[in-house]
Amino acid sequence: MPSTGIKDKVAIVGMGCTRFAEHWDKGVPELLEEAVGQAWKSSGTDRESVDAYWLGTMSSGFSGITLAEPLGLSGKPVTRVENFCATGSEAFRNACYAVASGAYDVVMAVGVEKLKDSGFSGLAIPSPDGDGTDVELSAPAMFSLLAPAYRAKHGLSAEQLREVLTRIAWKNHRNGARNPLAQYRKEISRDAITASPIVAGQLGVLDCSGVSDGAAAAVLVRAEDAYRYTDRPLFVKALSLVAGNGSGLRDPGYDFATLPEAAQSAADAYRQAGVTEPRAELAMAEVHDCFTPTELILMEDLGFAERGQAWRDVLNGTFDLDGDLPVNPDGGLKSFGHPIGASGLRMLFECWLQLRGEAPPERRIPGDRTLALTHNLGGQPGRCVSFVSIVGTERA
Repeated sequence: MPSTGIKDKVAIVGMGCTRFAEHWDKGVPELLEEAVGQAWKSSGTDRESVDAYWLGTMSSGFSGITLAEPLGLSGKPVTRVENFCATGSEAFRNACYAVASGAYDVVMAVGVEKLKDSGFSGLAIPSPDGDGTDVELSAPAMFSLLAPAYRAKHGLSAEQLREVLTRIAWKNHRNGARNPLAQYRKEISRDAITASPIVAGQLGVLDCSGVSDGAAAAVLVRAEDAYRYTDRPLFVKALSLVAGNGSGLRDPGYDFATLPEAAQSAADAYRQAGVTEPRAELAMAEVHDCFTPTELILMEDLGFAERGQAWRDVLNGTFDLDGDLPVNPDGGLKSFGHPIGASGLRMLFECWLQLRGEAPPERRIPGDRTLALTHNLGGQPGRCVSFVSIVGTERA
């Protein structure tokens, strides 16, 4: 049975986010202190008034002590969670449920990752025992399979698809250039994106998100208590997580032009929030653009475009900052960066800024809609987890 949801039972009353970058001068403790300190300050809370903490990190710590030690917490429960690249969202989801259950009054969700010091060029993933059938592919190789599948299914030429993927990267770098917290803060010409060196399949370097360090945090309370902490809280409307069963990797007919888990989690979130026309009802969306074809396919899986039409909407500017539905106004993973444990909370941080009218004028979304969506993905096509949240400024 699908979740009954916790619509309007929990509110975000404070947030913090570091810059995502190559932080050679900072370690995990410093990043945590910065993000958590901002969240405490914005909500008027401190280490003593927060009852419990959830920490999301994939490889930068393996217990709650990773957070408790640098923050000097005493007598506080800290739960460390991990769920591939949806790790930050998993921390947020579990913290929300803790408040909604009545177990705690004030909690914090925190995400952090320190990737640059590892020496890895991608994710540092421990390898559990398997049956020997796993295919050894890099993340760019896995997601490169989406591009030719979408092209073949919807009848695009190679030149048309390249134009679409280039425009997605161009949009996100353009947004990130206006964001002081983004890892990459320069606009990049379409010619440079198109000509970037190939990494895998049809994906060039500039089709791929960056490897970075960073942290983000959110303070959560019961909705009825929200205005004690801030005059502009965000209310949680929906939380949905779908874990795929890996059947796509075993199915010769698997359709790489869609990510079923994303479509399923979106449908569940819309049902919980009472959203029937996401493109018309949402003010903005932050989506998991780990690679440019991922964002293209997500526009259809999340219901922002009709099947087979997202490529036209991309070229028409529908998802630009001033379009019908701004997508990744902070630059997305592509430009903001992707420290695994922090990304899901970074997406919520952008919703926090935009819906409260605190985003800088040069990248502020237009209109007066009151709902925002985040989408966080982990794993690979055919075997992934997908998270969708919806938050809003008004409590029903």
